[in-house]
Amino acid sequence: MRHSVNAGKRGLLGLAFWALSLTAMAADLPTATISTSEGDIKIKLFSDKVPVTVENFVSYIKDGYYDGLIFHRTIPQFMIQGGGFKPNMEKKDTKAPIKNESDNGLANDRGTLAMARTNDPNSATSQFFINVIDNAYLNGAKGRPGYAVFAEVVSGMDVVDKIANAPTQNTGPYQNVPVKTVTINSIKLDEVASQQ
Repeated sequence: MRHSVNAGKRGLLGLAFWALSLTAMAADLPTATISTSEGDIKIKLFSDKVPVTVENFVSYIKDGYYDGLIFHRTIPQFMIQGGGFKPNMEKKDTKAPIKNESDNGLANDRGTLAMARTNDPNSATSQFFINVIDNAYLNGAKGRPGYAVFAEVVSGMDVVDKIANAPTQNTGPYQNVPVKTVTINSIKLDEVASQQ
């Protein structure tokens, strides 16, 4: 009887260690802060599941590419999109497109970030969007690539919601442009992540 109790304790300790290991692995994922004119949004980057996409996003961050760009498309009950246009709606030059990694098991749920792209699945460059609701139809399916989720908001969803619900207008050929410019002041890797 004593043996089975000890074995049970060892089993529980093993489970506890496994859970702690998972927590540690999650804690090792890099984080970044999107500083906007409406407040800060902190995100966790899924570098373990979406390596090409995260590496691409981080390369833009390190170049200071996003500093001064805007959220140029915001739709309530859908998403907010940014990372490609200057305040005058001039498109900024980008690096080469990357391969689509939407088959990573991550869903376009509320609070996740995914890469924006054209109808060509492998056309994502710098633009990203933050899902305001669960947008399951943006997920990939067999034979149909989706929109690659690569991060999630860990704090600042109130800022995302505020941006999503701001009044919009048409500006030239572009629709759903915020009337009041929403600027991305900067996107920076958090200190702990940048030391890894």
